[in-house]
Amino acid sequence: MFQAVTAPEDIAVKVESVSKVFTQWQRNKDNSGKKIAFGKKGIGNFFKQERETVSALDNVSFQIRHGEFVAYAGPNGAGKSTTMKLLSGILQPTEGAISVLGMSPEKDRIALMKKLGVLFGNRTELWWDHPVMQSFEWKKVVWDIPDTVYKRNLDMVTELLDIGEIRNTFARELSLGQRMRADLAMMLLHSPELILLDEPTLGLDVVAKRQMIDFLKKINQEEGVTILVTSHDMDDLEEMAQRILMISKGKLAFDGSFDGLRDITGNLTHFIVTTDGRELQLEGCRLLSGNRGVFEFEADLSCLPVKVLLERLSKADGVLDVEIRKAPIEKVIAQIYQAWAEPLE
Repeated sequence: MFQAVTAPEDIAVKVESVSKVFTQWQRNKDNSGKKIAFGKKGIGNFFKQERETVSALDNVSFQIRHGEFVAYAGPNGAGKSTTMKLLSGILQPTEGAISVLGMSPEKDRIALMKKLGVLFGNRTELWWDHPVMQSFEWKKVVWDIPDTVYKRNLDMVTELLDIGEIRNTFARELSLGQRMRADLAMMLLHSPELILLDEPTLGLDVVAKRQMIDFLKKINQEEGVTILVTSHDMDDLEEMAQRILMISKGKLAFDGSFDGLRDITGNLTHFIVTTDGRELQLEGCRLLSGNRGVFEFEADLSCLPVKVLLERLSKADGVLDVEIRKAPIEKVIAQIYQAWAEPLE
């Protein structure tokens, strides 16, 4: 359904020692960075601008193989969107080298875009005052998509993204979820080998989010499309991706599995214990909630082995049922972000 990978190597994305520095002009500030009030002493500073450099990425390196589904996460301002723009050729690195599908985003941008799909959650390529199908037809002509490829991909995205009923609807009349599905469909019409998604589930309701996630997993697993996705919803990322890159303050802080990410925080585990109504306390465990004989605890299995935990549960009076699950990835990430935000002593 999608074109075969044509890159000579098995590496879809290669980022080598990449840094990106932005220059910003500041005015109306004193040496401490505080704003100066207007007056005889302050009016001159209003017209004086000072150049300030901001490092968005600092010596970042990573590789993504063909067919991988990789999550890219980090706090606001960490450098996620900057990375996406560098990979798609919208921005150029200050230092370092980038290769995407064996091409340079800077030198080969037109050729690269024929094999690349990019979707930003807060942007749309749909013609606002025209039916969705007119945007699709426009892309077919401008991108010179062969009739057979266009029809095959249009039929595929129409079915899997459930957009049959909105293809003749004006873009301005679509809900956010409908627009996101239509944008994703349009992005895939030219059979991209690699897609870059920046917050694709942003603002979607539960049903629309479910459709988006299922579709992305399907084209990755069945069609071998390489996907790099950013999102603030870590539960979504864990469900979709097999690997996660974490960035903090412009530096790559983690590259590995979600289980490996959990190990950083000490292998936090949640478990729910149902009793016959009796109160329950467990040594080495933190009680998160308790109501009518149902108690939720949190434990660090790196400090409290499972064997010891089960022994304590077996000795507790009135226990009827136990359900053990991994701590929500959102909680794990929150702890990591908090640790990154704390100044080093």
